[in-house]
Amino acid sequence: MGKTSKDKRDIYYRLAKEEGWRARSAFKLLQINEEYNIFNGVLRAVDLCAAPGSWSQVLTKKLKENASNVDDVKIVAVDLQAMAALPGVKQIQGDITKVSTAHEIIKEFEGSQADLVVCDGAPDVTGLHDIDEYVQSQLLLAALNITTHVLKNGGVFVAKIFRGKDVTLLYSQLKQFFELVTVSKPRSSRNSSIEAFVICQNYAPPAGFIPTMINPLLDHKYCDFNQLTGPNRFIVPFNVCGDLSAYDSDTSYSLLLEGQSKYEYKDPVQGPINPPYKDILEKTKNIQI
Repeated sequence: MGKTSKDKRDIYYRLAKEEGWRARSAFKLLQINEEYNIFNGVLRAVDLCAAPGSWSQVLTKKLKENASNVDDVKIVAVDLQAMAALPGVKQIQGDITKVSTAHEIIKEFEGSQADLVVCDGAPDVTGLHDIDEYVQSQLLLAALNITTHVLKNGGVFVAKIFRGKDVTLLYSQLKQFFELVTVSKPRSSRNSSIEAFVICQNYAPPAGFIPTMINPLLDHKYCDFNQLTGPNRFIVPFNVCGDLSAYDSDTSYSLLLEGQSKYEYKDPVQGPINPPYKDILEKTKNIQI
């Protein structure tokens, strides 16, 4: 009997083939919708990192169910890779970390905004979890930057996330833009995978926030922070615990205590422990080689 791949043993892999989905990941979005009803009233959507197109297939099916007129539905799929055409889906081949890609998406909506933005993108994993989590978080932030340009107030953002020890920082950043941020792991997501999905509902950016593609960890071309004002220039405060009068290794100030005219040496309360090599030196001192 020949080897059977892990995918072919998977029930969702077989169901995807039977039902005509391009990938098993379609069930992840369907199961997220079962729990959070993210397609309610949605007519315009953006699918970031869309290839091979299974999430775009789901969007096409669900959004047409919402529309009385098929022409009211607008779906824009974005990916670096080209993918097979889907009826009713406008494809943009571009990098979601670039300003030009954001402008292309905005142009497609002709002045209107999206009700929903989804992103199932992930980097090529290395197996080193810390590195994978970091790169994935940067991809998610790039998707968030695009989202701030195209999502309407009250809209929904769904994206893949890798759970790790520092993931709470990412949650707090998302919470600045959405009233409700929830993390979900659909049944179709393998237990061995560290992936989960953030469901960000009720988009409400801070007052005065101006959408920008600045993200120095992804592209240094857009990192002139001196031009930012208001909420865009928010800097996390750094507080020193205690005052600055404590002693440390800095010798730029006097060691004299108040009322002293000269420094008085005092023996330490407990002397240093004899190093192990001291006994050896004593024993070998008189040995002639």
